[in-house]
Amino acid sequence: MSKPVVAIVGRPNVGKSTLFNVLAGERISIVQDTPGVTRDRIYADVSWLKYNFTLIDTGGIEPDSSDVILSQMREQAQIAIDTADVIILSQMREQAQIAIDTADVIIFITDVRQGLVDADEKVADMLRRSKKPVLLVVNKVDNFDKFMPDVYEFYNLGIGEPIPVSAASMLGIGDMLDEVTKHFTNAMVEEAEDDRPRIAIIGKPNVGKSSLINRLCGNNRLIVSDIAGTTRDAIDTDIRYDGRDYVFIDTAGLRRKSKIKEEIERYSIIRAVTAVERADVVILVIDATEGVTEQDAKIAGIAHERGKGVIIAVNKWDAIAKDNKTIYQHTEKIRQILSFMSYAEIMFISAKTGQRVGKIFEMIDMVIENNSMRVSTGVLNEIMAEAVAMQQPPSDKGKRLKLYYITQAAVKPPTFVIFVNDKQLMHFSYTRYLENRIRDAFGFRGTSLKFIIRERKEDKG
Repeated sequence: MSKPVVAIVGRPNVGKSTLFNVLAGERISIVQDTPGVTRDRIYADVSWLKYNFTLIDTGGIEPDSSDVILSQMREQAQIAIDTADVIILSQMREQAQIAIDTADVIIFITDVRQGLVDADEKVADMLRRSKKPVLLVVNKVDNFDKFMPDVYEFYNLGIGEPIPVSAASMLGIGDMLDEVTKHFTNAMVEEAEDDRPRIAIIGKPNVGKSSLINRLCGNNRLIVSDIAGTTRDAIDTDIRYDGRDYVFIDTAGLRRKSKIKEEIERYSIIRAVTAVERADVVILVIDATEGVTEQDAKIAGIAHERGKGVIIAVNKWDAIAKDNKTIYQHTEKIRQILSFMSYAEIMFISAKTGQRVGKIFEMIDMVIENNSMRVSTGVLNEIMAEAVAMQQPPSDKGKRLKLYYITQAAVKPPTFVIFVNDKQLMHFSYTRYLENRIRDAFGFRGTSLKFIIRERKEDKG
């Protein structure tokens, strides 16, 4: 089941990141009293009662508005003052539109201390016309008795009852989350019941994502251009192959900040996160002529972190001069840079000529099967016993690690729980050793494996 997506929208410095950090349960976003400073990670998994959802802080990828304003103010202070609202409004339009496109529920956050401003009204107007549920949250209400008259002013926005909270003091958060989860309704259930495999196509702009989907479905379903960033929105494409239906999700490419020409491309990370969240398998498309870049590694990390099946499609292979070592050399470079996901399957393709593109469906089916594979507890414990016999567990200060029991707790990704006498003795390297033994026995190609280490008291009898 894909988790609902909740986006936080609001003007700079109204408390988006503070609210995000409170809900995420850890300090993920940078918080500072300067508009537009959030540059850190902008998504997190959140649980409330029986619900799980993905939270996105749109403030995390705001354009460098403060830099623009400061630059203008140095040159022409009065012009900056006159145009500041216009600059902020432009950013907010972009933020709100992205939230409308990608979120299931939108939290529109305002600031009771600043009061209702023109930019709030403009964005509210846009959100009101959308078909997405919008919760109006009034932040920085540290004293409900004192600030409630000011909260009532936000009724004028015309998008429902304002919910007073104080993110910094953690007041009113539970009531707000109750309202958020009320909107987790039929749309999410319908997608959960849809058992068609979902494949997200991710990668930098202009690596051939849209060309690949067009080749797979046999028509020009998506716009293909040599201009990086042609595809701005995540687009679902239904493809039937060999009697089986698949849903392909094409995402806007991610581009280095230094190369961004349009503000809207700063928000493409949101689309990548939401597309990966919905997918069973992620195909990371890499340009063979460029090789793996730092940006590719960051994109791959999103899929790895969420335990998805991963296929690395090295596109434009027709443009590479080859000898009998070419594939080996490219594979080694990819494995070296993407060392954290050595399990990923690698394919060398050409969306332009169709070279090996037909093998993608076979690879997708294999990865889905591995991502959903279950291994019996008895067999797992036999493998673990053999592994321990071949390589003794580590010890520290005379105390040796003892492994009692292993069982598989979940799939997608396959998740294993190991019971030991002391978690502190379970070094990462020994966990990796056990993982390799399990992979030797069952493959699990194309999928990460997750291990949870739990302590169990030793029997005294």
